[in-house]
Amino acid sequence: MPDPHSPQALSVAVVIPAYNEADTVADVVRVGLGLTPQVVVASDGSDDDTAAVARAAGARVVELAENGGKGAALSAALDATDAEFIVMLDADLTGLTLDHLRRMLRPVTSGELDMSIGVFEGGGFVTDWGNKLTPHLSGQRVCRRDWLRSVPHLGEERWPEPAITRHLKSTGARWDYVELPQVGQVLKEKKRGFWNGAWARTRMYADLLTFRARRKKP
Repeated sequence: MPDPHSPQALSVAVVIPAYNEADTVADVVRVGLGLTPQVVVASDGSDDDTAAVARAAGARVVELAENGGKGAALSAALDATDAEFIVMLDADLTGLTLDHLRRMLRPVTSGELDMSIGVFEGGGFVTDWGNKLTPHLSGQRVCRRDWLRSVPHLGEERWPEPAITRHLKSTGARWDYVELPQVGQVLKEKKRGFWNGAWARTRMYADLLTFRARRKKP
């Protein structure tokens, strides 16, 4: 008897916000296609070959004219699908497999959780450490599309994870962390060079840490 919770029996889309991730996005797309034919990459004003590489790998690609931030890219990707369940992935993941996606998807489609949040385990010291220190900022998540669409200011946040986490708490949603063994991310310092990468990381954390001050009301 077919599994009613299998991706084939459900409406599932993988959405991947991406900014200048031509070196890694194809691998993430290919894993996503193993789960569902609905894989959407939103190229956030990339000035490299991110869009072309993702399209060649089999993704549906939405191209934003300007770099508006991850929230804008995520919102654009959601506009491109009407799937009931959304798997959110970063475009710079390493070591990702189909099993990891199934681990995150199953507790949501079964009704056990409203959102699962993937955290790295064994993918590399720096990425493991950062992910475990701030697991609520992970970009690897699964939830229903209509719930994600209800997050206030989702498309306005350069980094939308704090807004999503805040909405989880304010709505009383059921959520939990799911370990993703051997998954990591390419460090910004490696992608952009040490100083440019360090500056990008500083800006990212400054934006993340000032979220509450900027959004005093939901």
